[in-house]
Amino acid sequence: MAPHILITGATSGIGEACARQFAKLGYSLILFARREERLLRLKEEIEKMGITVITLKVDVQIESQVSKAVSSLPVEIKQSLIILINNAGLAVGKGPISGGIIDDWERMIDTNIKGLLYVSRHVVPIMQANQKGHIFNISSIAGKEVYAGGNVYCATKHAVDALSKAMRIDLVQDNIKVTNIAPGAVESEFSIVRFKGDEELAKSVYEGFDALNPGDVAETIVFAATRPAHMNLNDITIMPTAQASATVIHKSI
Repeated sequence: MAPHILITGATSGIGEACARQFAKLGYSLILFARREERLLRLKEEIEKMGITVITLKVDVQIESQVSKAVSSLPVEIKQSLIILINNAGLAVGKGPISGGIIDDWERMIDTNIKGLLYVSRHVVPIMQANQKGHIFNISSIAGKEVYAGGNVYCATKHAVDALSKAMRIDLVQDNIKVTNIAPGAVESEFSIVRFKGDEELAKSVYEGFDALNPGDVAETIVFAATRPAHMNLNDITIMPTAQASATVIHKSI
């Protein structure tokens, strides 16, 4: 049986790019996402490559859904599950904390922190039983720096960075690698979600410079996942050449 990889937030951006990249390497896929129609379309496309794909409609904010989905996996698939990509995450809104919208805060905390924890809580024991595995937590440059208007989003990604370090300590005796991925600007649905569907404002974020694309991040994850068994890349920050920090971007316009 081919090794299995579980990817959350698999229907767009980095998650979808990872699904396609690992499929090219022959991995069987377990894809979690909220948008079932997109899941099924992605499944159909990848299965044409001869790859086995399991899709499960899961909102990682809801622990019972995560538990049910992971528990539903057959024993033989659990035994071959060697990679987890905790990709599901989002930014919602941007502005001073004094005007923060509580629902936005809760969505970010519930997805970026609690969702990652729920998935990890149910997948890690499988990897411990297998005595091998590799976990990728998708953080952000916002997990390394704080910027104006980013308060709660930055806090959630700082939490991901800290959890990656803590998980690595907790799991080192189980032969489980943990890699923290911290991208800078990635042109995807990220800004559309952050600005609540305002496509013009989202587009302006990436104008005037070459941002990363989801495939760039996926290729980096593949590289880290295919290092020798004795080697782990603990923490990878990936930036566009034109981006020096979270807020310093050289634009041609």
